[in-house]
Amino acid sequence: MTRDASDWYSEESATFGDRVAGAREALGITQTELAKRLGVKLKTVRGWEEDLAEPRANKLQMLAGVLNVSMMWLLNGHGDGLDGPAEDVVIPGDVRAILTEIRQVKTEMGRLSDRLGVLEKRLRQSLKEHG
Repeated sequence: MTRDASDWYSEESATFGDRVAGAREALGITQTELAKRLGVKLKTVRGWEEDLAEPRANKLQMLAGVLNVSMMWLLNGHGDGLDGPAEDVVIPGDVRAILTEIRQVKTEMGRLSDRLGVLEKRLRQSLKEHG
């Protein structure tokens, strides 16, 4: 898996939460500090970084401003944002393999979550029809 710095935070390589965490860490601030600056709870910031939730438009705009990146970069990795690590950084093969597997598991979890949502909806519909 080779990756150049220009696609490190791309939509295919990183999630919204990855980009929020990366930009926050690049500024050297904690989740708690970011939450205070945005006027939100710590669990809200954690939810964003863990891809459990996304901010509303007004908070997204504030988040982009505080992190000094564009809203589009936060959403899809395009626009003004962070570059990836320097290209001369060598990632050992075993670490690269683990990172690749983590990405694959995250992708599969997303697919399974979507599938579970569809099944839950079908079950609710079926219960309505029979109940």
